[in-house]
Amino acid sequence: MNIKAITMVRNDRFLGKWVDYYGSQLGKENLYVYFDGEDQQIPDFCNGVNCTLVPKMQGNVVSTERQRSRFISEKAAALFAQGAAMVIATDADEFLIVDPALNMSLCGFLKSLPPHSCHSGLGVDVLQHLPTEKKIDFSRPFLQQRFRGWLYSRYTKPSVITRPLTWGGGCHRVKGQNFHIANGLFLFHFGGVDLEYLREISADPARVANGWTRHQLKRQRAIAAVSNVKARPWDKIVGKVRAMQRICRPIFAVNKPTTFGIKFVAEIPERFHDTI
Repeated sequence: MNIKAITMVRNDRFLGKWVDYYGSQLGKENLYVYFDGEDQQIPDFCNGVNCTLVPKMQGNVVSTERQRSRFISEKAAALFAQGAAMVIATDADEFLIVDPALNMSLCGFLKSLPPHSCHSGLGVDVLQHLPTEKKIDFSRPFLQQRFRGWLYSRYTKPSVITRPLTWGGGCHRVKGQNFHIANGLFLFHFGGVDLEYLREISADPARVANGWTRHQLKRQRAIAAVSNVKARPWDKIVGKVRAMQRICRPIFAVNKPTTFGIKFVAEIPERFHDTI
C-alpha cells in the first residue's frame, strides 16, 4: 500500500529512532519530516527522507501544537491528492507497533483494517520505573530497558487516516470523527522514558520561554506516580482497557477516549523488547 508517515520536530532527540522504525516499515522515501525552524540542521540519518525546513511556529505550547496539527493536516491532504492510501502522523517519540504475536508488518496490518476514515492504536505511555530502571541509553532498544507501560487514553490517538481530515491539537483527536481502536495495534509513547532527560529539557531556556515547563513537570509527576502502581499482566489487561476506551468518553470531550483517571499499568511482554 502507498502509506506515508509525517512528523514535525524541533531539536528532537527521538527523530533517529522514528526514521529507523518507520523507514524499515514503510521505506524512507515515504517519510516526511518537517523541521520547525529554518535554523535547524537536517541530520545525516535523514538521507533518503523527504525533509523540509519551515519557518518556526510562534507562540506558547498550546498555540504551536494547534498550528502544527493544522499544518500536518494540510500536508496529509496534499499526500492524498498525490495518491496516498493512508497517512500516519505521530510525534517523533511515538511509534505505532503491531503486536509481534500477530506476525504481521505494519503495512500488512493496516491493509487488513476495516474501511474507517481514521484508526487508533491503544496508547501505551512508557515511563521510567524509578525503583528498578536506570538512565536510558538512546543507542539501545528502549523496550530492552523499560518494561512497564501505562495504558493511557491520552495516547490512544487517531494516528492513521485514510482520507483528508483535520487533526485537533497534538493530533489527539480528529475533528468530527470517533475513535476506531484496532485490536493488536499500539501507540507506544516514550516522552517520559527517562527522568534525567526530562529534567534536562525542562531547563532548556527556549522551552521555558514557550511554556513547556508545566508540560514537562507533569511528565515527571507521572513517572513518580506510575512508579508506585503495581503492573498487571499485559495479556490479561489490554483487552479490557481497549474495550473501556472504546465505550467511555469524558463529558467535556465526547470524541476522546478515557479511563476516568484509573491508572492501568501493564508489564510489557518480552515479545516487544526488540521492536523499538
